[in-house]
Order: sequence, then C-alpha cells, then structure tokens
Amino acid sequence: MTIAQMISRSAGELAPVDVTPEGGDYETVRRVIEMLTLDYRDQPSLETIAARLNQSPTQLQKTFSRWAGLSPKAFLQAVTLDHAKRLLREEEMPILETSLELGLSGPGRLHDLFVTHEAMSPGEWKQKGEGLTIRYGFHPSPFGLALVMATERGLSGLAFAESGNEIACFEDMASRWPNARYVADQAATAPYAARIFDPGRWSNEQPLRVVLIGSDFQLRVWQSLLRIPLGKAVTYSDIARDIGQPAASRAVGAAVGRNPISFVVPCHRALGKGGALTGYHWGLTRKRAMLGWEAGQLSG
Repeated sequence: MTIAQMISRSAGELAPVDVTPEGGDYETVRRVIEMLTLDYRDQPSLETIAARLNQSPTQLQKTFSRWAGLSPKAFLQAVTLDHAKRLLREEEMPILETSLELGLSGPGRLHDLFVTHEAMSPGEWKQKGEGLTIRYGFHPSPFGLALVMATERGLSGLAFAESGNEIACFEDMASRWPNARYVADQAATAPYAARIFDPGRWSNEQPLRVVLIGSDFQLRVWQSLLRIPLGKAVTYSDIARDIGQPAASRAVGAAVGRNPISFVVPCHRALGKGGALTGYHWGLTRKRAMLGWEAGQLSG
C-alpha cells in the first residue's frame, strides 16, 4: 500500500472524531492571527479584520472568543513580542527556576497536560524505529488537522498539517523513524486526540503517557521542555543551562525543532534570544495560536 493510500484510508475509513465543538473555527482563527501578525504595529480594529474576511464584526468576535477564550485584541496582547519579553523579565531569578517554582508551589504540577513520559534507549533510537509498530490517524484539533502517532507504550508523535498537505506531514514524521512499521488506525489514535485537546480531561490521576524517541541530547532537551508550565516561556539558553550544557544554545534550538510530540511537549513555549517568537516547525502562526489559546485557558 502506498503512503497516499494509507493516509487516504486513515482520513476516510472511519468517521472523523471531531474533538472541538466548532471544527472549522481554526481556519478563520488562522487568518485572523496572520493579519494580527502582519499588521501588529497598526493594531487593526475588529471591524477592519472582519471586513477583510467578509464577516460581521459580531460573528468574528464570537468565533474567535469561542476558540481562544480571548478577544482578538486580548489575543494580540498575549502573543506580541513585548509580552514574550515581559515573560522573561518578570523575575530576577533565572526564568527556568521561576517556572519550576511556580509549577511546584501553585497547582502542584510541572506540566498542564499531566504527562508521564518514558524514553527509548539510545540503542532503540539508533535502530531508527526497527521493530516498532506505530499507529497513526488524522484528527480535527484547535490548531487544524492533527496527525497523532502512538506505539503500544503511548503517544509517540503529534504533528499538524494544512488541508491537502497530509502526505507531506506524514512523510516528515515517518522519516524520523524510517524502519518502523506504520499502520493507519484512526480508532487507536482518537482517544489520544480527545485527551490532548480537551483541558477538561487533563488529570493527574490519569496522566497522558508519552514515549520520547530521540538521541540522548534530544531527550534531555525535550524533558526540559516538559518542565515549562502553562503561561510561561524560556529561551534556548535557559534550556541549555538546565541540561548542563550552557554553551549549546544552537544545538538546543535544533533539538527543539525536532521535537516529535508538538504541543504536548511544549516547544512552542521556547523563545529565541531576548524573547523573540522564533520559527516553529509547523508554522509560526500556529505557534502564536497555541500561546494565545493557552492564555485563554488561564483566563477561563
């Protein structure tokens, strides 16, 4: 079976499980975020944005607020560069220590998804997935179409695709473990999608199990990412110090970019020097969307 046939089967064999009440919201939200990003200095009004999208201001406000929990104006404030810089200037102590302190002294958790993780051994990683069976499926999500991958041990991959770009998304992920056996199984991956994107189902009593498949250095970077609480941000330099290699900021950035479990392992909370909202493997617009959506969860 070809990759295209496998993906077609995954997308069409079973009725998609819509894990968001309004499955089409993200396309509207994506276009709004792009406008806010491009016209950030002009601070476009709701009326201006609505006119460009041929929607009424009232309807657009409702759609965006339903998705993000924030108005477009509040969302813009939540993800501007100035806001990112403020996150990094809030405390005199190193930001990573601050994040850990807040995570421990607040709700008693280090990561909002209540993730429990295990890492595959370096030997297993070097085999590039040989002997692994990875089941996958595409599912609606608050951030567009999500590719969910899982082994018998737990969630092993989470990626995002624009409509019509599913094959490229799958090939990108499959190239990380080229010797694995891939099985289109939307029924097996649907429970993961439902858990990941519904904050009401995040529970420390039933933590989400993830499996990290990478080099020793990558694993340490990804484990550091898991310690960044909701609503906080760190720089690549902070992560480099956290893993005991303060001179390895560039290598850390590369490892962050290779994170196979996007959103769950929150690489979108890693910023460049000075708090810059640097690139994201699945698109900078999507990174801004994730940060804004999380701000809405905090305000709710």
